Amino acid sequence: MDAKLLEILVCPLCKGPLVYRKAEQELICKADRLAFPIRDGIPVMLEDEARKLADEEEV
Repeated sequence: MDAKLLEILVCPLCKGPLVYRKAEQELICKADRLAFPIRDGIPVMLEDEARKLADEEEV
């Protein structure tokens, strides 16, 4: 994942910052507790494609 791209990407819902999880290939929005997938190096920033984080899942 390109560092410059990570700097400008924000959550499409709340416009908050995202956390990159390299192992899971996801971008995490802590505020909305959503994980946006990264497929073939491309972030999929669609609400319908995001998964909700489980309550016990660390953010």
